[in-house]
Amino acid sequence: MTGLPGTVPDPDTGRTAEGTRTSGLPGTVPHRLVGRRVEVVGPLDLSGAGRATAEAVRFLRECQGLGLRVGWRGTGRPSFDPRLLSHLPPPTEPLEDHGMSAAWQASYAHGVLYHRRGPDFVTVLDRRERGTAVRLTLDHPALLAAFLRLLEPTPAGALDAGGREALALLVAERLALVCGDWAVTLPPRIRRWPVPCTAI
Repeated sequence: MTGLPGTVPDPDTGRTAEGTRTSGLPGTVPHRLVGRRVEVVGPLDLSGAGRATAEAVRFLRECQGLGLRVGWRGTGRPSFDPRLLSHLPPPTEPLEDHGMSAAWQASYAHGVLYHRRGPDFVTVLDRRERGTAVRLTLDHPALLAAFLRLLEPTPAGALDAGGREALALLVAERLALVCGDWAVTLPPRIRRWPVPCTAI
């Protein structure tokens, strides 16, 4: 049996899980998907130095949006405020900065940051800061276009002047992360909610 895109065979059996699909998960991060659980093969780079960090963030964001449980470990000390990622599934093994790992584990909750799409707009709910709830509507064409484009990690230099200005606004609102010359949107689009969804 051949592996699906983005999956790797189980090291014990040499097979991938039969009947699993990686629909919606980027193939840039090697992983195994079994049922509703994803195991990342190898550490994710959280240094913030470039594309690898942006791809790691995208992968965790998409797992969050699909309601998948993720087992992963990280490497590198973030060059950015790690609280930006507190809405994403925390690592299952402590990071180099053990205090950051503990804080991430303690603050993580499903659905504290997400976006929904409408015709020609996106709404974002941000509850990463305890006791606050910020709702934003992105309807300016350049801002909306940058938000949607950066769902896939993109070099900031590939954006036009309007796109770079929009990126600066998204970063100021803590809705995008810049990793070296690469940028990525942070809020997932949640396609699978816990049952009951009032649990969040």
